[in-house]
Amino acid sequence: MLTATMIFGLLVVIGLLVIRFSSQGPNLPDVITLPGGEKAAAFTQGADWYAVVTQDNQILIFDRPSGALRQTVDIE
Repeated sequence: MLTATMIFGLLVVIGLLVIRFSSQGPNLPDVITLPGGEKAAAFTQGADWYAVVTQDNQILIFDRPSGALRQTVDIE
């Protein structure tokens, strides 16, 4: 009985994880145009912004609704 309960509980947890992660995909922008021919090394996002880390050691922070560049941060 305990084994059946454990197996059922594991199936429920796996089912909930599959439902949770399959219903939401990341809300990524369609196109990101980087200024000056920069090349992206990493990407992250927040609620109303997204940021691209470039190979030239800069962080470019963009406004999500408009896609406009908000801020540039140099990494030393």
